[in-house]
Amino acid sequence: MKSNAYFFAFIIVFLAGLSWSFGAVVVRHMENANFYVFQYLFYRGISIAIILITYLIIREGLSFYKNFLKIGFSGVLGGIFLAIAFTGFIYSITITSAAVTLFMLAAMPFIAAIFGYFFLNEVLRRSTLVSMVIAFIGVCIMIINDSISGTILGALLGFLSATGFALYTVTIRWKPETPKFTTVVLAGLFCTFFSFIFLGFSFEPFETMPLKNSYLSILHGLFVATGLILYSLGAKYLPSAELALLSLMEVVGGVLWVWLPIFGINEVPSFTVIIGGAIITIAVIYHGYGSTRKREPILP
Repeated sequence: MKSNAYFFAFIIVFLAGLSWSFGAVVVRHMENANFYVFQYLFYRGISIAIILITYLIIREGLSFYKNFLKIGFSGVLGGIFLAIAFTGFIYSITITSAAVTLFMLAAMPFIAAIFGYFFLNEVLRRSTLVSMVIAFIGVCIMIINDSISGTILGALLGFLSATGFALYTVTIRWKPETPKFTTVVLAGLFCTFFSFIFLGFSFEPFETMPLKNSYLSILHGLFVATGLILYSLGAKYLPSAELALLSLMEVVGGVLWVWLPIFGINEVPSFTVIIGGAIITIAVIYHGYGSTRKREPILP
């Protein structure tokens, strides 16, 4: 039974990564996306919070508000870390190359593994460590022909985003009794608040943003919220490093969706991107196969 729950968690977290991957399609359809980063984050944060609250109402009824009374320090901390991840990733990818941001994202499973080991005493399976290394090699191959030029600030923000998401992953496993979905609601609200600060506490910047971008931001919020619901459900059964590893399917899926003509973008990836994506997929499948076998720790 425990093995079945573990494998079920693997599947739903895998689907969470795929849900997030559709964000690449949304951003590609935005007009002058780099000029509306914080307006985009503002709308997306609100939509994430609304969608999660709606989910809680459907699941628990009008008594859903009681979850906020049990949020605790770990929930607030997790919300802040996730909001930082949202903001850091979008801002990073607009001021530096995608290669730099993806490279930083590839460090996420390692960061989660380190913090999970020291703060939660989580041990790693050999197959998990092997999968992490293979996935890291895959991302490196994906970006090998891309430009690695970019600002130091962009690279630091990319690393900050990866660290934020890794720490969020650790916090949602820290206190099992903490309501995980309300943590995501807080993250959406924090993201909205951070964005409003950067916009100078003014709604004037929203007046120049195309209406199309506003709708796309809300749609992206739907994909993000759906992924976070699945991710939170799987967090109960998977260690932090494995959760972060499976989330790398966002990178592979994002490349695939903008390639398929059906989405109206048709960005043909290079050969190295295809090979790297295949390697990441193999790493995740290998990990999934290992999840049905006996769990052997590699660290005492």
